[in-house]
Amino acid sequence: MRIRATVAAVTGALALSAFVVPAAQAAPAAAPDVTFTKVTVNNGKPIVARAAATTSVPVTYTFKHAAGLDIGSDNLLTGPALYVGASLSVDNIRLIGDEPGTCTATSSTTASCKGFIDLHAGGDEANLRNTDARTWKVGAVAISTTDEGGVKTQSGLGTTQIKFHSKLNTDATPEPVRKGATITVKGTLTRANWDTGKYTGYVNAPVTLQFKKKGATTFTTVKTIKAGAAGALKTTVKASVDGTYRYAFAGSSTTAPINAVGDVIDVK
Repeated sequence: MRIRATVAAVTGALALSAFVVPAAQAAPAAAPDVTFTKVTVNNGKPIVARAAATTSVPVTYTFKHAAGLDIGSDNLLTGPALYVGASLSVDNIRLIGDEPGTCTATSSTTASCKGFIDLHAGGDEANLRNTDARTWKVGAVAISTTDEGGVKTQSGLGTTQIKFHSKLNTDATPEPVRKGATITVKGTLTRANWDTGKYTGYVNAPVTLQFKKKGATTFTTVKTIKAGAAGALKTTVKASVDGTYRYAFAGSSTTAPINAVGDVIDVK
């Protein structure tokens, strides 16, 4: 059973396509007798969202419920939700799944579920803004679809981070190069801009130039530089032995780490 409706949010009428709360049920007489006990978002890893795409974040959760409660999708819809503020309510749910979770009874009073939080960047249905690159609180929602049912929100089920997806490249020239000659290594570091649906340069971000000697298995750091205008990177090194150069970005509080594909240099 697929339900679609609108839940009022702080920013206005925020359409949460997964969960329907009819206007007549906005102040329900009784919320579902459900208590969420564990929610794991993205296997405990930060969420990384691209510039213009839907990022469906996997979530697992469990809940306890009153004996005899029908937890079938025709009667009860549940799912994870992200929020900011002191507690979760229907007025401050910011990010939620496009569809309810899928639940399986594990006993007469418990259930185990799988669901998603769907982040839409760019386009008319976007629910992700640049200011959303931060730590979020995790909660959950239960909605009874019966005539006398209502909505329950539960706060304090953990935290998760949402970060900008990043891109990085490396171009070392000339190729081949004489031993002792100067190698120029260029690149560009960009990150998702959810407001525009494009990638923009990450200016002033620290990026390391790394080198792996031919036959070696690991890269070592040569130097650290900062990205310039439009995320441009440029530095020089002296050619010594055959190997691979690459730029590496360790990440930040708002942006995911990334290692560029290496560029092989043949030293003559």
